[in-house]
Amino acid sequence: MKIYLDIETIPGQSEGLKAEIAETITHPGSMKKPETIAKWEAEQKPRAVEDAWRKTAFKGDQGEIICISWAVEDEKPKVVMRDPGGGERDMLAMFFAQVMEIMHPGRPQPIEWVGHNVRDFDLRFIYHRAVILDERPPFRLPHDARPGSEWVYDTMTAWAGWGGRISLDALCKALDIPTKGTELDGEEIDGSKVWDFVQAGRVRDVATYCMADVERVRRVYKRMNFEDMEEASQQAA
Repeated sequence: MKIYLDIETIPGQSEGLKAEIAETITHPGSMKKPETIAKWEAEQKPRAVEDAWRKTAFKGDQGEIICISWAVEDEKPKVVMRDPGGGERDMLAMFFAQVMEIMHPGRPQPIEWVGHNVRDFDLRFIYHRAVILDERPPFRLPHDARPGSEWVYDTMTAWAGWGGRISLDALCKALDIPTKGTELDGEEIDGSKVWDFVQAGRVRDVATYCMADVERVRRVYKRMNFEDMEEASQQAA
């Protein structure tokens, strides 16, 4: 049974995180004059702190999950989401519960998780947050699956090779699959812009984008495994 997966994340919301980051950022060592240092502290350090804080969205030990979307085989994608500042543990519990619901005797086993950079990012990030929030997954979450594992199919690795990289957007362009933002009437969105959407009160748009990425990765998977051709042949017959 294949489950196509995608998550969207935001910077860490814990109180004091920005202050901790600010303490680690200092002026360039080449600066010696007090007035030059003071100017840097006033004008450039705030931006450097903000940039560093935003990057915590890509670290499971500091960032948080804002929504999770998944689709079982050819079914429509589902999504769970939350408001920033609360409810992440409840959202994880809801996701785990809904996955458990599909793991009944009538479903083939085991689960194969399919996604783009899903092993090193999505599954690992979910695992990190589950550990931190003490919300144990009720099923095996293969965050540490080895290359070629039957538990995980990573479209990025399958295309670019182990250690290689290609963005989902670039892969979609190569395969003539609708790219990111088409589900939002062409408005630009990617992982780096998710926090801006959340700040603007547009969590539902982020969820829509997340579900669209699940659709995209499913289409990429089928193209890479020539399943589209098989389905077209079956329909023609």
